[in-house]
Amino acid sequence: MSDLEAVYIENLEQDIIKNIAVLKNLDLRKAMDVYYKSKLSSQISNREMGVENLDAKYLAEDLIENEPELF
Repeated sequence: MSDLEAVYIENLEQDIIKNIAVLKNLDLRKAMDVYYKSKLSSQISNREMGVENLDAKYLAEDLIENEPELF
């Protein structure tokens, strides 16, 4: 992974976490915990199905909808 790709992924993850916090009214630490325990986090780090190319808000909404057990 190039430095540019690493920065892109880091920014995407930050944006997803911020969106989770806003959408679920959580503090950032809880939102970060939820994100890093999610399947989505693994999919992004493993670059599965190009999911890292999707919008952060969409990904946050998808995580909330498809992984409610994390909340």
